[in-house]
Amino acid sequence: MNELNITPLLDLVFVLLVIFIITTPQLVNNLELNLPSGKTPPPSDGPKPKINNIVVDESGRIFLNDQSMDIAQLQAALVAAKETDPDPPVVVRGAGDVEYQKVIDVLDLIRQLEITKLGLATEVIQTVPR
Repeated sequence: MNELNITPLLDLVFVLLVIFIITTPQLVNNLELNLPSGKTPPPSDGPKPKINNIVVDESGRIFLNDQSMDIAQLQAALVAAKETDPDPPVVVRGAGDVEYQKVIDVLDLIRQLEITKLGLATEVIQTVPR
């Protein structure tokens, strides 16, 4: 026998490769989430915070609390809101037919301003069964 049989060695290498491929994604994912607890929060004595509603309509226009503005005006309005409340709550709603880049621009602006109380509003449309 002049040749070395490397088939068992290749099987071992492929098994190790599969093990590393399967286990590596679990080691890389480290997304920090603040999950809600099952307890009801204690009632707060202060007034409810004013929620800033941002809507991006079908044509890409931006509305902050029903006032039309462009992205620069939105930035100025959110900076002013941050002066009264260091972390103002913001809810963003995008229309179903809007170019999604417009919504991404708004979300990017919110991230740049370091606003962390952010919600994305969605609608559930119920159809009537026939």
